[in-house]
Amino acid sequence: MVLRIPKYLLRKGMYIELVECADSEFSGRRFLLEADSDLRSILASSAESVLVNPTKSEIDCELHAGAKPDDDATLRDAEARTRIRHAVSQASATLRTGFDDIKTGKFDIARFAPVARSITASVLLSPHILAEVTRLKTKDEGTYVHSLAVSGLMTGLGQLLDLGNETTRELTIAGLLHDLGKLLIPNAILNKGGQLTDAERRMVRSHPERGYLLLKQHPEVSDLILDICRFHHEALDGSGYPLGLRGDRLSLPVRISTVCDVFDALTSVRPYKRAWTSTEALKWMFERGHLFDRRLVLRLGSLLN
Repeated sequence: MVLRIPKYLLRKGMYIELVECADSEFSGRRFLLEADSDLRSILASSAESVLVNPTKSEIDCELHAGAKPDDDATLRDAEARTRIRHAVSQASATLRTGFDDIKTGKFDIARFAPVARSITASVLLSPHILAEVTRLKTKDEGTYVHSLAVSGLMTGLGQLLDLGNETTRELTIAGLLHDLGKLLIPNAILNKGGQLTDAERRMVRSHPERGYLLLKQHPEVSDLILDICRFHHEALDGSGYPLGLRGDRLSLPVRISTVCDVFDALTSVRPYKRAWTSTEALKWMFERGHLFDRRLVLRLGSLLN
């Protein structure tokens, strides 16, 4: 007999037959849950429920399956996750439509205002749950959900750093538009699982400049948004692209965008790699202070905790 239980009732000693999500870390795994790290990873995943085998388990699964959530915080998290998942789904669809319009030569920055409001509301509700919900991306929605995730992280840092409502609002919009240039890159290259050729790598690396030139045609787009679109792949030591700018030439908003962009890339589930945990990603970035602003890496950790 196999028993389906909500993931919040999962306990060490249960034998897991299936974690009901597409997270590659658990895909196809059947195992006795013994490690705290595995339990934390499942709780942080997009799974809603888990299939457990009472016969192979070391504890009474049915006893725990009849239990209630540990506390009100668990229920609040579950409600927040449902609301945020719905908001992300709607925002992703709106963003896709807005990007499609841009491809046909139409651009109205006001169109992204409802998405920005939705992201801001989700950040206020729970920044770490927003990060969890946007971690799992399909090929079709990758660019859109990545943009939502980066926008949410940038919004949260803007609030945490007390940058003011107007600057934080621009950070939200900039996060949504930072990868606009990828609209001009073939999906076959963006979604390629193997190693890119030199020509393909050059094309991918052209997306910041392409997005910048596209947005620059519209005077209503602020300099802050233009800079983030163009320079979010720069690094403090000058090893980034497209211009190889060093730290003293990179504004605080640009540094914020770099940290948030790389963090989401590292922690996202991809067909060709497992997602890093938030702790792994933050540690890796902090150890590379020649690339990333360590102060912002620490603040991002504070935001997500």
